[in-house]
Amino acid sequence: MNIRNEFHNSERGSAGIKALLVILALVLIGNAGINYVPVAYQGANFKEEMDTAVVKGLATTGQMKPVDVVKGHIMRALADNDVPQDAVIDIKAKQSVVTAHVTYTKEVSLLPFGIYKYQYQFNHVATPKGYLAAQ
Repeated sequence: MNIRNEFHNSERGSAGIKALLVILALVLIGNAGINYVPVAYQGANFKEEMDTAVVKGLATTGQMKPVDVVKGHIMRALADNDVPQDAVIDIKAKQSVVTAHVTYTKEVSLLPFGIYKYQYQFNHVATPKGYLAAQ
C-alpha cells in the first residue's frame, strides 16, 4: 500500500500546472491576435482603397486629372488606415491607365513587453480591373 501512495503523491499538482500552461498559451495567443489583427485589417482595407482609387482615376471626366484623383484618394486612405509616414508611394499614368504602388513596413509586438516584434510588410500594386479597364 505504501508504494501506491508514493505514486499518487508524485502526480498531485500536475493538473494545476497543465492548466496554468494552457492559460499562459491562450494569453500569449490572444495578445498576438489583439496586436496583429488590426494591422492586417488596415492593410487589407488599404489595398481595397487603392484598387478603388485607380478605378476612380479611370472614370474621371472633364478637367480633372486622373493622377490627381488617384493621389487624393490614396492620401485620404493613408490617414484612415494608419499607414506610416515613411511609406513609399508611386503613382504613375501609363497610356490611359493609372497605377499605384505603395510599400511600407510596420512593427507589430506579438509577445508582451516587446519580447518579439514582427515586421508586417505591405507591398501592393493597384491596377484597374473590370469593365473600365477593358475599354
